Amino acid sequence: MTAIKAWVTAFRLRTLPLALSTILMGSFLAAYHHFFQWPIFILACLTTLLLQILSNLANDYGDTVNGADHEGRIGPDRMVQSGAITPKAMKVAISVFIALSLISGISLIYVSFKDVVNIKGALFLILGVAAIIAALKYTMGRSPYGYSGKGDLFVLLFFGIVGVGGSYYLYANQLNWTVLLPSLAVGFLSTGVLNLNNMRDEASDRTAGKNTLVVRNGLKWAKNYHYFLVLAALLLSITFILLNEVHLYSFLFLLVTPLLIKHLLVVKNANGSIQFEPELKKLALSTLLYVILFGSGLLIA
Repeated sequence: MTAIKAWVTAFRLRTLPLALSTILMGSFLAAYHHFFQWPIFILACLTTLLLQILSNLANDYGDTVNGADHEGRIGPDRMVQSGAITPKAMKVAISVFIALSLISGISLIYVSFKDVVNIKGALFLILGVAAIIAALKYTMGRSPYGYSGKGDLFVLLFFGIVGVGGSYYLYANQLNWTVLLPSLAVGFLSTGVLNLNNMRDEASDRTAGKNTLVVRNGLKWAKNYHYFLVLAALLLSITFILLNEVHLYSFLFLLVTPLLIKHLLVVKNANGSIQFEPELKKLALSTLLYVILFGSGLLIA
């Protein structure tokens, strides 16, 4: 494997559409309320992509060091574990993406609030630093939270409430409590992707002492939990529409329902790691499609 291919693999580009879904949802909501600005959108997308790549690199390094990645694991190749990238080189790359994320994030705050040295700017800078720490601590350090079953909570927080609600606030500079509903919807679907990942890796995670919620509660519980996450996302979206202006186009996002139902049936019948693996990509792309349809329905209406 060439060095370029190894780094592209480590970036795990297939995870980026899911990360962008959070910014897209926040941006659609901002446009619906007439707050959208292109400079904020571009910088928000850039910052999110950098944070996601940072998280992927940190996970590659952390899971290898902690033993969760090994030859028997089902899933995409990890570059440090395979030897394609050295631990030292990965640490350097992680440092580079920390710096890039900070630069992009500070620029985003400045464009949104016209200053960084104010209460709003300071709060978002703290959130940005927290996002970086969360990306690192998922699998890195002495007590990675991904190894104690807290990964789902952090995904819900950063891919949902902070990701969607925070991006909306960057445009609007004000709160709107109904935005919490689609924020949680995207957060639930993103958590569903993590849950699929953890169902796939249950056996290897158990061996490595990575106590995800799936390892703690078992596969049957994880499947029921997965049904809740996907169906709750749809119910929250419907509730948001009913609380706002209801038009036929407002329900465009329901076109993704057949894909989600088919996905849930596959999950229901899955009994091995290999069967869960393709569903990660399918749910991530379904989430992106859901966001595009949801936002399009708002703007058309």
